[in-house]
Amino acid sequence: MNELSRNHYAIEQLLAHDAPMILIDTLTHYSAESARCQVTITPQSAFYNADIAGVPSYIGVEYMAQSIAAYAGALANDANESPKIGFLIGTRKYQTHQACFKVNSNLTIKVHKLYQEESGLSVFECQINHGDTLVCEAKINVFQPENPLEFIRENQ
Repeated sequence: MNELSRNHYAIEQLLAHDAPMILIDTLTHYSAESARCQVTITPQSAFYNADIAGVPSYIGVEYMAQSIAAYAGALANDANESPKIGFLIGTRKYQTHQACFKVNSNLTIKVHKLYQEESGLSVFECQINHGDTLVCEAKINVFQPENPLEFIRENQ
């Protein structure tokens, strides 16, 4: 990974979400094409379920989407721009290799941009690992329009 290490941003500086909907903890590395984020599962994690002592693995899609947003936010901050609102359009080939992310699991979310159009549509290859073990993977389609509020009004 061709890492840009000159800037370290708090996750709140990168995402358009506010607590408690910020689900990932940190952006650890990023480059022009990819990023790595971390999240540790605790009983205070959003979507934590005491019955399964963890977070259901389908929440991994949102971990991936927020990691893509953190990547885009870091690049925007580097360019002295504000992070833009983006939309999760869909996911392809989401595979999970476990039913939940267990409490005290330290997860690494890796996102790599495969394709980007001038329109703002992008495709990312994503993985979630627990240590050296792959626990989830998917291709995520996102859209970052030039004017997100106008896009929302037009598509209501």
